[in-house]
Amino acid sequence: MIKGTFPIDKLRVVETPFYFYDLKSLGQNLEAAKSEAARYGYHVHYAVKANANDRILQTIAKAGFGADCVSGGEVEASVKAGFPADKVVFAGVGKADWEINLGLDNDIFCFNAESIPELEVINGLAAAKGKKARIALRINPNVDAHTHHYITTGLNENKFGFNMEDMEKVVALIATLSNIELIGIHFHIGSQITDMCPFQNLCVRVNEIQNFFEQKGIKLAHVNVGGGLGINYEHPNHVPVPDFEGYFRVFHHHLQLRPGQQLHFELGRAMVASCGSLITKVLYVKQGSTKKFAIVDAGMTDLIRPALYQAYHHIENITSDEEFEPYDVVGPICESSDTFGTARMLNGTRRGDLIALRSAGAYGEIMASRYNLRRLPGAYYSDSE
Repeated sequence: MIKGTFPIDKLRVVETPFYFYDLKSLGQNLEAAKSEAARYGYHVHYAVKANANDRILQTIAKAGFGADCVSGGEVEASVKAGFPADKVVFAGVGKADWEINLGLDNDIFCFNAESIPELEVINGLAAAKGKKARIALRINPNVDAHTHHYITTGLNENKFGFNMEDMEKVVALIATLSNIELIGIHFHIGSQITDMCPFQNLCVRVNEIQNFFEQKGIKLAHVNVGGGLGINYEHPNHVPVPDFEGYFRVFHHHLQLRPGQQLHFELGRAMVASCGSLITKVLYVKQGSTKKFAIVDAGMTDLIRPALYQAYHHIENITSDEEFEPYDVVGPICESSDTFGTARMLNGTRRGDLIALRSAGAYGEIMASRYNLRRLPGAYYSDSE
């Protein structure tokens, strides 16, 4: 709990709302992910889109992970934070020319290509520089992740990746592109997956797809299965570290790697979600006809996940020891969707109390906006003075 993690008197003097990062918790996640991946010789690239806070990026880079980027800005931030360029992968359906050139100039490990036009553009830009771009084909395995439809990405007919029905044409095209080197295949079926069955299904599908390339006489040095491992948002105090052991074990048991093939992962949420909390102050407690509203100074501009995905975050009043009561925790934004939780059991809440929205280290600060011309939230760390 936050109460035992950092002195409340120090939190009280920080301007709210802000993100509080428990660096000890982050270290535990990184160590667990690193040790379990190392058991099988797997490579993990941190998905920068989850959280690009400078301290977070630097800490993950120092721990020896690679970076998974989806924009030129993320490539720049990763290299600046200390991630080796030869551990940077660059995905995304809409890479601009300047972003591709940035990747080529930095000699990044791999572009995860998602369409025929992109292959042609990368080939042309690489030719202009006298370089050869390393490519992995992002393929839709048509595996249902059974998660929110906004964060399901591995089905046919969405904007991501190639469908297998187009692969004959893709392989034929690549043979004509002299400034592209096909080094692997890439997959990503979705996010916040806590049931290991979709990952097993992905393994089965990847095994079938590997057979296709072998029949074409194409040897692939790398397989990238993306990320997607979820966390326990309901019980952050009881299950602080995601199931990295079970996650990597699924791929070890079910994925049939060829001799010498290297397996890559792109984990984001599982690495950083549990280390971050959004700290907000109660502005007013409003008594309705049948319920109480705790109106706080954080809004959907600071943490959009509940409004966007109807996502759940555990909520705590970290400055009250009174008896528990139900509250609707809502923000100040002029949108009805600006609600963090309904009928949440909080210690008796008053104006000025501090509320923690837990497990907000992923897709929290990074997605903040200035809608209503609000200030962006700050960041505070467990080792701050």
